[in-house]
Amino acid sequence: MTTIDNDKVAMVHYRGTFPEDGEEFDSSHDAEPLGFLVGHKNMIPGFEREMMGAEVGEKREFTLMAEDAYGEQTDEAVMDIPSAEFPEDLEMELGMTLMSAMGPFRVVGITDTTIKCDFNHPLSGRALKFEVEVVDVRDASEEELEHGHVHGEGGHEH
Repeated sequence: MTTIDNDKVAMVHYRGTFPEDGEEFDSSHDAEPLGFLVGHKNMIPGFEREMMGAEVGEKREFTLMAEDAYGEQTDEAVMDIPSAEFPEDLEMELGMTLMSAMGPFRVVGITDTTIKCDFNHPLSGRALKFEVEVVDVRDASEEELEHGHVHGEGGHEH
């Protein structure tokens, strides 16, 4: 039987919760299983590590500390950007999420001249609990290995 290992495509159903209160932050159960190319940095590091060696039909449950998930929050990821850099017609509100060339960010402060932007991942600094069921494991195609991600069902279409 094929097990999850580097250069394999794993298809999983998962449920992610916060261990302190059980609140769900993500799930694949109302959608197609999640497909990822193992060993190619498509998933948070702890998730792949915990799933290595799992077989089709196997269920695993594990909790990842922040450093094995989205990392700790850092002050370097919070920046003051001049409000003149934003479109004039954009109504800024605390907590809103916007996209930039540097990635998504949350507005965490507003003054007359600057917008304080937090580029930390929204789940950084948090422990995450996962319940995962392996749906399928297969060899990756040459094209998937070359591109570094899953193609077709559960993955990227070109």
